[in-house]
Amino acid sequence: MQLSTGPLLTARDLGAIKGERVLFSGIDVKLTAGEAIVLRGANGSGKSTLLRLIAGLTRPDAGQVQRETPHHWLGHRDGVKPHETPAQHLRHWVRAWGSDADPEDVACQMGLERPMDVPGRLLSAGQRRRTAIGRLLLVERPVWLLDEPFTALDAEGRALLTSLIADHRAAGGGIIVALHGDAPFEATREMVL
Repeated sequence: MQLSTGPLLTARDLGAIKGERVLFSGIDVKLTAGEAIVLRGANGSGKSTLLRLIAGLTRPDAGQVQRETPHHWLGHRDGVKPHETPAQHLRHWVRAWGSDADPEDVACQMGLERPMDVPGRLLSAGQRRRTAIGRLLLVERPVWLLDEPFTALDAEGRALLTSLIADHRAAGGGIIVALHGDAPFEATREMVL
């Protein structure tokens, strides 16, 4: 990954309304190479909404986002279909993104050697989460937007994801992550919604 000298993304004066309730307003976010921004707040405070706005999955009610580089989105749902094996899931995204990554190598890196050919409906929640995290390794993208990425992971899975985050940051990438618990990595800064 080529190190960026400017911001990876900038959001200015973001606002979101849900129903008749203002979730947040006047939010500014600037992410640069190597940074990790942790979003905190109670359930329903707007952490996921803010990430979705930054990712371009939802339009803000106010403000704008400038995405200077490509990004990965990893939401609450793992996206693994009930009939789809981890190998099939990763192969699909290799084709969709035109990646030259080896999906079997990525599955092994994520600790999915044994369940590589097991349908999603028979995988544990942690195995489905590891499969979803594997998508981050298929195509190099400087920005990772992660919504509760440690959910359903055991200690080994948490350590693996923490290592991937450290490597990504060291290579010049940045992350914005919504968390409820403690961050198992050093955050550049925290934002409370």
